[in-house]
Amino acid sequence: MSEARPSAMQLGGDIRALRKARQMTIGAVAQALGKSVGWLSQVERGMSRITDEELETLAALFAVPLPLLLPEEGAEPAERGYIVRAGQRRRMGSRSTDLVEELLAPDLTGDVQALHATFAPRAAHAMPPNRDVEEIGYILSGRLIVTINGTRHDLRRGDSLRLRGDAYTWENPTANPTTAIWITTPPFYIKQ
Repeated sequence: MSEARPSAMQLGGDIRALRKARQMTIGAVAQALGKSVGWLSQVERGMSRITDEELETLAALFAVPLPLLLPEEGAEPAERGYIVRAGQRRRMGSRSTDLVEELLAPDLTGDVQALHATFAPRAAHAMPPNRDVEEIGYILSGRLIVTINGTRHDLRRGDSLRLRGDAYTWENPTANPTTAIWITTPPFYIKQ
């Protein structure tokens, strides 16, 4: 695997957050890895390292893409856990080119998830209804057509919206990317 490795402490916190979001015991996850509970506890506390194969097993077990567990390294030691530089944001979700979502926080822990979203030109997508999250979107640039419960809304730079489990679709009707800050609570990607 050629991707950057996260710090042991950051990775451990992310593993704990995913395990708890999936309502899995530390014993069940340790057993799936063929490891002891004590070893996994040390991994979650950043005291032990994990192999690439074990990371792949965890990604499959938690049903998340492997890159979600592989944030870019390179932050200055004093910035780790606090600062995320533009070129070091972790890509979330699928590898679709229609929507690129990058994590704005340094890790997956916390009760709120903030993403930098880039909607590709002429892309459109329907979101599943009744997602058990509250979402707030703020348009940074471009234009986004959002249809919420059948009502069409034309959003532009500076506009924002809130969704509470509503059925909605989004569409970027322009020839340029649209960017937005998207906030969900509880964190959607670790809750799936």
